[in-house]
Amino acid sequence: MAFASDAEKLAAYDAFVAEVRAELEDVATRMEELKGADRVKTATYRQLFATRITLKDIDRRLREHGL
Repeated sequence: MAFASDAEKLAAYDAFVAEVRAELEDVATRMEELKGADRVKTATYRQLFATRITLKDIDRRLREHGL
């Protein structure tokens, strides 16, 4: 995808940041629901755990760059 302007590129970065943070929040909520149902040993919980680690790392890197 080619960007016509810096403004479009910035808007794309902003959208990416918002998506990452929304997904991180959703994953955390789903994990809490599973934890409340005592389902922390399920494959779903473990997949969410791995996803959360990845999203947290992406979020950390974005914050380090002021995004």
